[in-house]
Amino acid sequence: MHKNQSKIAIVTGAGSGIGRAAAIALLDNGYRVALIGRRLAALEETAAGNPDALPLSCDVTDPAAVDEAFSRVKSEWGRLDVLFNNAGMGKPPQLIDDMPLEDWYEVLAVNLTGSVICARAAFAIMRGQSPQGGRIINNGSISAYVPRPGSVPYSVTKHGITGLTRTLSLDGRPFNIACGQIDIGNASTDMVDAMRKGIIQADGSTRVEPVMDVQQVADAVVHMAGLPLEANIQFMTIMATNMPFIGRG
Repeated sequence: MHKNQSKIAIVTGAGSGIGRAAAIALLDNGYRVALIGRRLAALEETAAGNPDALPLSCDVTDPAAVDEAFSRVKSEWGRLDVLFNNAGMGKPPQLIDDMPLEDWYEVLAVNLTGSVICARAAFAIMRGQSPQGGRIINNGSISAYVPRPGSVPYSVTKHGITGLTRTLSLDGRPFNIACGQIDIGNASTDMVDAMRKGIIQADGSTRVEPVMDVQQVADAVVHMAGLPLEANIQFMTIMATNMPFIGRG
């Protein structure tokens, strides 16, 4: 039996990319995992018939839908130990005065408001259950520290995720709720396909950037999730070794 057989996790954005890889890695390590995303068919592909996977179609920007999905997990499995708050999106590079405000509102809703709504639902379950406590892992980004050119919606919301992480870490202390953040750079997913073709740099040039296997990110999430609650990785940066982050600009 896997050591984490009794642990319950929720992964948002589990239908593709980092969310899918992390959900599969958690399942492989003995977790029961609720898979949250908009597209049920994609979630079912992630589950691949695993009886410990629970696909739940849910828009993270809809508070009622999130409450329903998290309540379903509590009713099915009795508790919640880990939330990987992963769902996110970006937009093509553009200067702020060229940016349609619709782009800002859409990215804000998914990346930041959605993360707050899901953290709120998870915190309520973790504070109210017995034994009390759990762990929230927020997906930040390299852009939570250093932006790329033309990335106002994405970079601003990812800086906001850092504020969420720090606040939850403080507010969770009396209830044995730990919160950490994983900041990821150039994991090989559909979202970073542009890296292989060339992406604009701070000096205005366009260059191909190195990427890393998304499995490395999934393994890091499993490591963070598996720590005892008296220990916490507050911030972890995992990135393609030679990507332009250190010295960016």
